[in-house]
Amino acid sequence: MSELVLIRHGETEWSRSGKHTSWTEQPLTARGEDQARALRPLLAERKIGLVLVSPLGRAAHTARLAGLDGARTEPDLHEWDYGGYEGITTAEIHRTRPGWNLWTDGVAPGDAEHPGESPEQIGARVDRVLARIAPELDADDSAPDADDSAPNGAAASGGGDVVLVAHGHVLRVLTARRLGLPPAAGALFRLDTATLSRLGTEHGRPAVVAWNVGS
Repeated sequence: MSELVLIRHGETEWSRSGKHTSWTEQPLTARGEDQARALRPLLAERKIGLVLVSPLGRAAHTARLAGLDGARTEPDLHEWDYGGYEGITTAEIHRTRPGWNLWTDGVAPGDAEHPGESPEQIGARVDRVLARIAPELDADDSAPDADDSAPNGAAASGGGDVVLVAHGHVLRVLTARRLGLPPAAGALFRLDTATLSRLGTEHGRPAVVAWNVGS
């Protein structure tokens, strides 16, 4: 079976300072661009069948710098809508809401265009993504496990790996759902900028193969 490869975009000024960044377009910093380029060796020996990217520029730029050609935009990979907390750090939120936690307490309402989302709403989005890529992931179902049949986990046959380039929180929710966990269980999966993570299978069930791997 092919693997699901997750890539969080490279560093931006807001990700470096800890500001919640959803729809606000933030370019990669120079360091973020270097981070993205450094992903190339981690991807070079993998057989890739499909690349989907968030509609936001920082994800698309990361994919290009990482050498991922032919990427298709997937609207449901948009980052969590933080509503009234867009551009605000957790430390700032704690001044008025001590102990606040995104995964359990949600976000403050925003405007009509960006009202904010709950973990369950993000879960519904990523479930749609997982349903769309299921045929690609299952295409190699009869072949030996990738880790046993080719170096560096490269797929031996079939459609190849599916690569998703997106954002920290939406990819964490997607990971939880892929593993059969509730959306809020994404809290368990820390994900740093410009890292690569792999979800494969063990005994026919989804499993984490590698997580938060940097260059």
